[in-house]
Amino acid sequence: MTPTRIAEAKRLVIKVGSALVTNNGQGLDLAAIDEWAKQIAQLRQSGRQVVLVSSGAIACGMQRLGWSKRPRAVHELQACAAVGQMGLAQVYESAFGSHGLHTAQILLTHDDLADRKRYLNARSTLSTLLELGVVPIINENDTVITDEIKFGDNDTLGALVANLIDADCLVILTDQPGLFTADPRKDPAATLISEARAGDPALEAMAGGVGTQYGSGGMITKVIAAKRAASSGTHTVIASGREPDVMMRLARGEAVGTLLVSETAPLNARKQWLADHLLLAGQLLLDEGAVAALNAGKSLLPIGVVEVQGEFERGAAVACLSPDGVEVARGLSNYSSSDARRIARHASQDIEAILGYLDEPEIVHRDNLILR
Repeated sequence: MTPTRIAEAKRLVIKVGSALVTNNGQGLDLAAIDEWAKQIAQLRQSGRQVVLVSSGAIACGMQRLGWSKRPRAVHELQACAAVGQMGLAQVYESAFGSHGLHTAQILLTHDDLADRKRYLNARSTLSTLLELGVVPIINENDTVITDEIKFGDNDTLGALVANLIDADCLVILTDQPGLFTADPRKDPAATLISEARAGDPALEAMAGGVGTQYGSGGMITKVIAAKRAASSGTHTVIASGREPDVMMRLARGEAVGTLLVSETAPLNARKQWLADHLLLAGQLLLDEGAVAALNAGKSLLPIGVVEVQGEFERGAAVACLSPDGVEVARGLSNYSSSDARRIARHASQDIEAILGYLDEPEIVHRDNLILR
């Protein structure tokens, strides 16, 4: 495994932390944001798709409200985030607009990715935005978080988004050059780790540390995020966001920062997730043509569904059965059981006329489906 693999990445999640976005709490660093926008625009021009996960709403809100210390009360954090998110969105829209790119703001909570229906909605929205050439900018929805639903840090959020969209690479930009064998601020003998296996238990011991007053993360959260991202086949790079032209240098295959390698193939990881972690809510009985289409790697269209069995909501896991009742595949349904029954045996172009809306042209997309 070499940095060449990062250079070959076609879909990236780039996460920037609060210390970078706000220049260590001094207010939004407009020059840095403009530079990241320029580099992401160059990545887009090279045919890559990029999702940006950005911290900084609370830090920006603190600056706007004139607060010198990060509040502890949840309602104050939420109010601070609401104020700061406005400024953050405006700056990003302006920065990317100067390069002819549109942005989209997406605020997520843990519940959005834990609930299958909302998970599918988020995945579909992000996929559509990327296909449209828009740069999604994601942050935790700090305005409505509680201790039970908050991600806790945007390193974790970046990893979950990487899992969500099957990213090839997660780039975590921080104010440090990468992961060291020890804290370089305390141990002058500490050396930079150029490459390691994501999930190696020794890495967490090396990381240690906590976040700053401007953010809730730290190197330990980045190591854990890399481990989480690796579970779906995503490699992680931890590098300094202040390193000149860092994104493009990584895209050219240059060794920058710390590369944490996933040893899981992306396709196998997603198949494993679908196979092992879904309780089936219903069944779709297919005709022979639909079975052949699935075996050929295609999505399941409504015209190939003969019968819908069970009651389920959009995003539920369903079994796909051959005409003789054998399970040939399973996946996430784009439609509820009631709507699936109405569109079964109909062409995809008829869905909107039948239901009055169109979610997707297929009942189960091939990306959310595994053969048995």
